[in-house]
Amino acid sequence: MFVHPWMGIIANIPTTVQGGKHVGESGRKLREELTEKGFNPVRVHPLWNRHGHSGFAIVEFNKEWDGFNNAIMFERSFEADHCGKKDFYRSRRRRDKLYGWVAREDDYHSRGLIGDYLHRNGDLKTVSEKEAEDQRKDSKLLTTLANTLETKNMHLKEMENKCNEVSQSISTLMEQKDEMIKAYNEETKNMQQNAHDYLKKISLEHERTTQHLYDKKRKLEQREKELFHRKAQNGAETRKLKHEKMMNERATLEQKKADENMLRLAEEQKRETEKLHREVIELEKQLDAKQALELEIQRMKGALQVMQHMEGDGETEMKTKMNAIEEELKDKEEELDDLEELNQALIVKERKTNDELEGARKEIINSLKDVSTPAFHWCRENKKTAKQCLLWQEYLWDPSWHPFKIITDKEGNTKEILDEEDEKLTTLKTEFGDEVYTSVTRAFAQMNEHKTSGSYTAPALWNFNEGRMATLAELVEHLLKQWKQQKRKRCRRYF
Repeated sequence: MFVHPWMGIIANIPTTVQGGKHVGESGRKLREELTEKGFNPVRVHPLWNRHGHSGFAIVEFNKEWDGFNNAIMFERSFEADHCGKKDFYRSRRRRDKLYGWVAREDDYHSRGLIGDYLHRNGDLKTVSEKEAEDQRKDSKLLTTLANTLETKNMHLKEMENKCNEVSQSISTLMEQKDEMIKAYNEETKNMQQNAHDYLKKISLEHERTTQHLYDKKRKLEQREKELFHRKAQNGAETRKLKHEKMMNERATLEQKKADENMLRLAEEQKRETEKLHREVIELEKQLDAKQALELEIQRMKGALQVMQHMEGDGETEMKTKMNAIEEELKDKEEELDDLEELNQALIVKERKTNDELEGARKEIINSLKDVSTPAFHWCRENKKTAKQCLLWQEYLWDPSWHPFKIITDKEGNTKEILDEEDEKLTTLKTEFGDEVYTSVTRAFAQMNEHKTSGSYTAPALWNFNEGRMATLAELVEHLLKQWKQQKRKRCRRYF
């Protein structure tokens, strides 16, 4: 039976008398000496009585098996020098030698300072009892670890489910973003068409007014010449003529101002379009920032939930991190609210701009209907095929004829393509060749791509050079160019 925690006894410690009390080496010094020898004691406790230092000290070792090995080495070291327990009790001439041994059952039950200390600070155990106790502790620890692992796995599974929900939410947000961008592009295209209609109407009105003033001026000049040749002396007629010329000059001046206003309005329209484009870019940036911020908030909420599950570990550092994440999450949510308000303001402004340009767009399309372009350029070049050209234009406008077929690719996506085996198309290719066939199929594909409902045609502003719808910026530039050319022609005719 050994005393546990493992303890050793040092005896015959030299003492001296100072002030009527026995004084000996301190426990710290003895511990350092034993440590140098490799016994690694936890502490050395000298035993004192009413006379002072008793000459005995208890050496405490680690309670685990390495402490037991150090205690046995401690005992064997003293026995090798004939300073063990038996040597201590048999020797009559101990001198200043230290004696030491491991505390056992007889020491535990002894009377005196040694037995009292051992009773207060230890118990008796055999080596087998210690081994059985360690096995019980290991089994209990293993069970606890297994339960903890199972709990952590359950928490991990919950977090995986939440991550899947967040991923689904992100996918939904991305789909909503794509739908918003698509709707905005369509609205922008409609707005450009409205602006085109409005500028066309203004240009035509300007042309009519200018031509009217020019014709009136020519009539007045002709009348002036007639009066000059006739040498009319009629003062009233001359004054009337001068008055009409003065009024015409005033009208010309007013027309000049109208021209300048026309140019200014066109430039303002162009600047407004560019401003709208910048607002579109800003709106997209704000939308991206908003979605990125929402994702960051979701990520931080997930991290906070993970730390809340781990809060039971009692780590102060974990609580500090949780508080920091909660503060940062609060700031991110406030930033998200600010972005939402800015986003709504931009959307309201964009809708207001669209409403202002909607009327102008319709007027331009209505004014351009009188100058529409034939569907096929080869109709102009070949007079013999004029009837066939009209016939094929009627085919294109016929909603009951739809020479397209739907195919499905390897990924399951459906796509509508032209049916090259259609009877009318094969007949066209045989009679007129590849050039005419290509012109007709291209026109049909364009009409099918930009159709409004069914296969009915609708007017559109078209860029024939690049084979696509014309942008608002191209329309403004084209109208300004035409207006300046007409202005130069009138100036040359006048002078």
